Amino acid sequence: MCGIIGFCGYLDAKEELIEGLSELEYRGYDSAGIACFTKEGIRIVKAVGKVEGLRNKLPVNMESGCGIGHTRWATHGEVSEVNAHPHQCGRVTLIHNGIIENYHELEKELEKTGRSPKSKTDTEIAAMLLDSLYTGDVLEALREAVKRLDGAYAFCIMFSDKPDEIYCIRKGSPLVCCVSQDGSVVASDMVALLRYSKEYFVLPEFMVAKVTKKTILVTDLEGNLITPNILSVHWDMSAAKKNGFKHYMLKEIHEQPEAIARTLAPRIKKDKYMLPDFSKDGIDDAVFAHTTRIIVAACGTAMHAGMLGKILMERILRIPVSVEIASEFRYSDPIFTEDTLVIVVSQSGETADTLAALRLAKEKGIKTLSIVNVKGSSIARESDYVLYTHAGPEIAVASTKAYTAQLAAFYLLTFRFAYVTGRLNEKEVSDYMEELSKTGMLMEQMLDQKDRVRELSKRLTPARDLFFIGRSLDYALSCEGSIKLKEITYIHSEAYAAGELKHGTLSLITGGVPVIALATQGDVFSKMISNVKEVRARGAMVILLIKEDNQTLLEEEIFDEKFLLPAGNDLFAPFSAIVILQLLAYYTSCYRGLDVDQPRNLAKSVTVE
Repeated sequence: MCGIIGFCGYLDAKEELIEGLSELEYRGYDSAGIACFTKEGIRIVKAVGKVEGLRNKLPVNMESGCGIGHTRWATHGEVSEVNAHPHQCGRVTLIHNGIIENYHELEKELEKTGRSPKSKTDTEIAAMLLDSLYTGDVLEALREAVKRLDGAYAFCIMFSDKPDEIYCIRKGSPLVCCVSQDGSVVASDMVALLRYSKEYFVLPEFMVAKVTKKTILVTDLEGNLITPNILSVHWDMSAAKKNGFKHYMLKEIHEQPEAIARTLAPRIKKDKYMLPDFSKDGIDDAVFAHTTRIIVAACGTAMHAGMLGKILMERILRIPVSVEIASEFRYSDPIFTEDTLVIVVSQSGETADTLAALRLAKEKGIKTLSIVNVKGSSIARESDYVLYTHAGPEIAVASTKAYTAQLAAFYLLTFRFAYVTGRLNEKEVSDYMEELSKTGMLMEQMLDQKDRVRELSKRLTPARDLFFIGRSLDYALSCEGSIKLKEITYIHSEAYAAGELKHGTLSLITGGVPVIALATQGDVFSKMISNVKEVRARGAMVILLIKEDNQTLLEEEIFDEKFLLPAGNDLFAPFSAIVILQLLAYYTSCYRGLDVDQPRNLAKSVTVE
C-alpha cells in the first residue's frame, strides 16, 4: 500500500528521498511528504497529489544527508496535507505503513497528558504515544510503545535529539534495508533499494534497525545484537522500468512468457522423461505423499489462480481442494485434519489477510506451502515450504505476469503430486510437462493479436456493464478477466458460471451489453455454446474465445467477434486465453483515458486488513 523510504548517507537526502518515492509510486497513494535533518532541525515538506508536486515544493536550501519520505494511501482521515506523512509530535517525527487499530483509545489516554492531534490519522497518535514515552532512550520508548500498539505497522522514526539517525521497527507491514557506498537505505519495497545495492535484508518483526551513514545496526528490543539474513536480487533496475512501453501493465503482459519460463526452468528435471522437481526448493515428496486434502487461501487475483488450481488438482489428483477467501478464512472456524495441506498464494508475500490465514494454519499444526514472488517476504519466511515464482518485479497494480506465474506453479505442484502418489506415471507426467513448457510460446502467439484486441476495445469503451461467462476452467478464468477489467476501466463487470444464466443472470442481459464468452473446454463445449445462444438471443454483443480445433463445431455465427486460441490440450488453454482478456482490459482503460498502472482507490500490496 503506502510507500516508505529512509536515507542516511553522503548524498543530498531530499533528492534521494524524492527518487525513492518516485520508484514507489506504483503502490498507490494520494499524498506524499519528506522530513530531513538540517542545521535548523527537522524540516518537513508535504503535498497532496503526485510526488512531482512534492518535488516542486522543496526549498533549495534544505541541505541534509538524512531523512525519511512517505507516499500515503488514505485509510484514516481524508486526503489532505495535514493528514499526509511525516507526522511530528515533540521530539518524534515518523512515517508509518499499516493501521493502528486501537488509536482511538490511545488518543483519549494521551489527551490527559495535554497532547491532541492536528490530523485525523492513526499515525499521528502513534507519534504522540512515542513522544510521551521517550525520555532519551530509544529502545525503552519502542519497547513500551510495542506493548501499547495494536494492529500492523512499519515505522521509520527520527528523534530530534538523535541527529542523522533513523530508527525502524515493524509488525506485519514490510521493511527492507541495505547498506551501500552512498549510505544506508530502508524502504517498504526492494524496488527502491536497487539503485544502491542488489543485496538487502528484511527487517524481522519487533527488531529495531538503527540506520546511520555507515551501517544499519539491528537489535532486539532489549538491545541484543541480531545478524540479519542477507538476500540477493537477481534482476536489475531495468526490470522495474517501462523500457519503451507506454505503461508497466503492457510491459508486464509481454513479459509473461519469460516469467513462466523462469518459474518452470528451475523445477524441470530432464532425463528419459521430463518431470517436475522441487529438490532445489526444499519441498520433500513426503509433503504430497501424506496429503489427502488441500486448502488454498488467497485474495483477489491470487485467489483466482487458486480457483483454477482447484479444478486442475481435483481433476487429476482426485482429492478434495477448497479455495478460501483469505479475509474470511480465519473467521469461519475452518476445519483442519492432520493430512491437510494449506497453500497460500501472494505476489508480494505480505498480503495481510493471507498472512493471517497462514498463521492460523501453523497455529493449528497444519503444514503450509506458499506460492510467492518476493524473496524473504513474511509469508515466504513463515511457511513450512515456499515455491518462488521468479516472475520479477511487477509494478502495475493490476497483476498479470504474477498471475500466470502462479498458475504455472499450480500446474507444477499438481503434476509432481500426481507422480508421487501414483495418479500419473512417468510418461503421463512427462507429456503434461511438455505441454506446460510450450505455454510461453503460445502466449507469444496471442500477443500477436494485440492490434485486433485494441480495435475491439474501442467498442467496449462506452459500456456501463459487461459480463464474462464460462464453465469449468473457463469460469475460473472469467473471474480473473472480470476483475482485471473492472479494476482498471471502472466498468461494472461480473463473471458467471454460464450454467447459472437461467437462475437470475439473464435478467441483466439487454441489447448491446458486451458478453465475453470463454468456450475452450471440449467436455462442456456444446453446453457453453447453448449459453452463448441464450445471451445472443437477448441482444448481447458476444466476444467468443474458442480453440482452433473447436471452431468447426460452430453451427452458425453466434458472435460479434471471435478469437481463436491455439489447438492442444484443454487443460492449458487458460494461458493463451488470459492474454486476450488482459489486453482487452488494458486497451479499454487506455481508450477511456484512465491511469492504467495506478487505478483509483487501489494499491499494489494490501498490507492491512
